[in-house]
Amino acid sequence: MNTLKFKTSINCSSCVAKVTPVLNAQEDIQNWEVNTENPDKILTVEGQNIDEEHVIKSLQKIGFKAEKI
Repeated sequence: MNTLKFKTSINCSSCVAKVTPVLNAQEDIQNWEVNTENPDKILTVEGQNIDEEHVIKSLQKIGFKAEKI
């Protein structure tokens, strides 16, 4: 299992609700969570062979920024 972390602009429960279907639809992601308490709004993604560019582009399509850390 791989774990990737991204600094994001996902900053509230409404934002999490908006990204949920997008992240859940990605077959390579088995688990994910967003720490909205962290100032950098850290998205942690776990799965096999995660395509980090696909995660970033998927979030950009719905209006969120993500940067791998």
